[in-house]
Amino acid sequence: MHTTLTEHARCVYGDEYRPTPPCDRGHDEASFLEELTFADPDALLAMLRELTPHLVDGHLPVRVRNLAYRLLLLQRPDEPELLREAADSLWLHGPDWDGRATALRARAAELEARRP
Repeated sequence: MHTTLTEHARCVYGDEYRPTPPCDRGHDEASFLEELTFADPDALLAMLRELTPHLVDGHLPVRVRNLAYRLLLLQRPDEPELLREAADSLWLHGPDWDGRATALRARAAELEARRP
């Protein structure tokens, strides 16, 4: 049984750095995506940090990584570091996302400029 979002992701997608732990349940992406959708920001960050520690690696599909960042930013919209990290992730996946990545970086700079 999974006790964390990270464990569930590791069972569904594998892990570049650790073996997939034994698990007694079947795995389907739909149940993982449901858990991801309602995960709190700390769980999302833990999964991203552990399964894609260098942003360009890991076995999480791009769509899952982008969704995780989107959900994270909806819950923590005013954290410049997270905005830049999400932008960097988008830039890695082709020019289709460059406009959104640029907007995220601009928002991060705007937030930092407002800080005393």
